[in-house]
Amino acid sequence: MPHSHDTGDPRVTWRASDVLRQRTGICYAKAHGLAALLRAEDIPAALCYQRLEGVVHGLVAVRFHGAWHRQDPRGGRFGGSVPFSLAGERLPFTPRPESSDMDYSVLYAVPHPVVLEALRKAPDRARLWKTLPTSL
Repeated sequence: MPHSHDTGDPRVTWRASDVLRQRTGICYAKAHGLAALLRAEDIPAALCYQRLEGVVHGLVAVRFHGAWHRQDPRGGRFGGSVPFSLAGERLPFTPRPESSDMDYSVLYAVPHPVVLEALRKAPDRARLWKTLPTSL
């Protein structure tokens, strides 16, 4: 499923059902869709976040082998896509110590309200890009 920024798709999806039906979304929306698919198969999944280059990035945490492992559903970007792994956590981006980047350690059952508000209020992806959350 392509990331809407990479394909130029102006639609903003936020509900898992919309993401799956329209087959597009940014990282947050794709995380919502993936978490829903995993949960539908009785695989424990949660939403989680990172702050990278001043913007909050959406991830999914999956519980397997007795621990939570974050996975990045974004995909589709050259140099930024890492395939899902049952061997443990694999992320394409890690916070840089010299910056304000960070991993948020909280796992959420539902989208963080700041993320959800940004998605719901944006009439299109161009405007969403101007209002992406910078912190949680």
